[in-house]
Amino acid sequence: MPEGHTIHRLALDHRSRFEGERVRASSPQGKFAGGAALVDGQVMTTAEAHGKHLFLGFGADRWIHVHLGLFGKLGFGDAPAPPPTDTVRLRIAGPSAYADLRGPTTCALITDAEKQAIHDRLGPDPLRPGDDGTRAWQRINRSRTTIAALLLDQKIIAGVGNVYRAEVLFRHRIDPYRPGRDLTRAEWDALWADLVFLMAEGVRHNRIDTVRPEHLPEAMGRPPRVDDHGGEVYVYRRARQGCHICGADIRTADLAARNLFWCPGCQPTTA
Repeated sequence: MPEGHTIHRLALDHRSRFEGERVRASSPQGKFAGGAALVDGQVMTTAEAHGKHLFLGFGADRWIHVHLGLFGKLGFGDAPAPPPTDTVRLRIAGPSAYADLRGPTTCALITDAEKQAIHDRLGPDPLRPGDDGTRAWQRINRSRTTIAALLLDQKIIAGVGNVYRAEVLFRHRIDPYRPGRDLTRAEWDALWADLVFLMAEGVRHNRIDTVRPEHLPEAMGRPPRVDDHGGEVYVYRRARQGCHICGADIRTADLAARNLFWCPGCQPTTA
């Protein structure tokens, strides 16, 4: 499932291509035909993201809400758009570009009130202006749940997925099995600030890179990572490989219905 930086990048891409433009909207697949008809010929006024949710604005009280889920894909192309395939749930076409949405978990036309209800149930997002980590801390500080599970709870913090979870805990040498209430406020503030930085870099480069300059392949004389997810990481999908820093074998386990990765040397268990 795409992490929050991808959805924020998609919002930026929609704004750069369609904001202020009168667009054509259609649903070749047919599952969103009614919603597409209601925005067809309208001006896209904005696009924004909160966590893993994308919102495309079409004036007062009219939003297309998209959640890609596990299998959704959203791609762009230059005009003129070729004939769409019948797997396209939503096509948006403007004077210079088009976007095709396939296989999302959610593609729905919603009102301002319905959109606000989605925001209200989500935690703060490191990439949303004005959000900070205080509201998340208030829940983490009271919880016996592991910090690794809490970081994936979108009601606590929105947009963090499996890669950022594993990597930010490694970067701060925090045992993923520590209960949230055992973190100090200073530790949480450092985690939040690092997520803000890493996810903003993810938007800028359109991929996840979490390795500090001194641990990059060229600095350490090691081969670069070869993985279809791209980017240099410390622990994610590196099970049984040596840690870049201490050499210990990276471990993996199931936690919160996802594969957790961590280094037992750099993230020792706390008593």
